[in-house]
Amino acid sequence: MIKAAIIQDSPVFLNLKETIKKAESLICKAAESRVNVIAFPETWFPGYPLWLDYSPKASLWDYPPAKALFRLLFENSPEIPGPFLQKFLKIAKDNKVDLILGINERAKGTLFNSILFVSSDGENYKIRRKLIPTYTERLLWGRGDGSTLDVLETTYGNVGGMICWEHWMPLLRAAMHAKKEIVHVAQWPFVKDLHQIASRQYAFEGQCFVLAAGSIITKRDCLEGVKSVDPQNEGIQLLEDIPGDEKDLLLRGGSAIIGPDSCYLVDPIYDKSDIIFADLDKIKIIEGRMALDSDGHYSRPDIFQLNVNTKRQENVTYE
Repeated sequence: MIKAAIIQDSPVFLNLKETIKKAESLICKAAESRVNVIAFPETWFPGYPLWLDYSPKASLWDYPPAKALFRLLFENSPEIPGPFLQKFLKIAKDNKVDLILGINERAKGTLFNSILFVSSDGENYKIRRKLIPTYTERLLWGRGDGSTLDVLETTYGNVGGMICWEHWMPLLRAAMHAKKEIVHVAQWPFVKDLHQIASRQYAFEGQCFVLAAGSIITKRDCLEGVKSVDPQNEGIQLLEDIPGDEKDLLLRGGSAIIGPDSCYLVDPIYDKSDIIFADLDKIKIIEGRMALDSDGHYSRPDIFQLNVNTKRQENVTYE
């Protein structure tokens, strides 16, 4: 039996130092229940750039508030490897738990929407970059490549993950099903109805357990987070321009845990901070694959074949 947890909470928005402190406290609290794996939502470190969806002037060319918020996000995004990774390798080892973290990853002059997998032994990690940012996300994030399509190998099986609208990419799903995930983490800003459909579809198609992880955050949380790290940041105006009251939820959570039969082990939880737990019985995967194994007896390699390029793509190479 595998015990899993999802952290549904708000980061200290765009303040990486304080978000790390909050995360460590939440991980320690969840670990008291002797969990094997803990999942966080999409880019929780140090927050999903929700102004792209909610602020009317977010995409204006050369707009100073938009540039100021990007700068703050960039400055508060971790490089991997680096101190951020070392911190969470220690946290994972101390709490004997595998961690799946959603991060804004800084590499050279670019940000990536990434998942950081950290092993409970405190020795191993994997990074997984979103292949294609969705819609306005392309203003902020670069594109990943096939070199990060991997899973974290654990004592209880392979743990994989995909980010948001990647779950609508049929060939990517096929590539990940071939990895034989036991646990799949579906990271979202928040898990609205459409995202619930994608998460449940993935669980059944891949015959695995899905941890659908979403954040919860208000406009006030966003403003207070930015002011806590840079009270004069010009981007505060972009957040203040978001319609609605400061106490209104912009991201509503919706985290859920889904079995390989597509049924909920834990129904979606909205509009509150929570730590969500479930016991995952691997027998359900074995039994389910009798009827459906999309990379096995329910495939037709004589008709369909997928070639995955796992070579790292570099702009400049030196020989």
